Amino acid sequence: MSDSQTHIKDATAIELVYDRKQINMLIDHILDQAESQGYSSSALFAIRLAIEEAITNAFEHGHEKLDPSTPIRVEYAVTKYAVEVAIEDQGPGFSPSTLPDPTLQENLSKPSGRGVMLMQAYMTDVHFNNTGNRVKLRYIRPNDA
Repeated sequence: MSDSQTHIKDATAIELVYDRKQINMLIDHILDQAESQGYSSSALFAIRLAIEEAITNAFEHGHEKLDPSTPIRVEYAVTKYAVEVAIEDQGPGFSPSTLPDPTLQENLSKPSGRGVMLMQAYMTDVHFNNTGNRVKLRYIRPNDA
């Protein structure tokens, strides 16, 4: 994927360190904006799950060898048509195509490895930059919602 696919127009940006309270406040803020735009409870659930997975991956995998106080960057934009969130860590990145398939028998009992699959299942689009240290999640609101 090209890096331009992870850009969010007119985004609000914030840097976060690994502080569960701050992370939850940011996610709640994004979801409050989506709820005020009329997103359904199932949409809010999907968006929350995907954001939490992406942030967890950034800290646990992207920053695994960095100081725990190293911040990640979160950008977001909420409109009545879509919610877009990009999470970027300062790690070396990865290639999503190298992830093992979490649905294969040999991977079913592994405690991790499902985050990207969940993001892809719940969001309309999931794009990684060329480096693999930035992911953009996009939830497009259905026409009937």
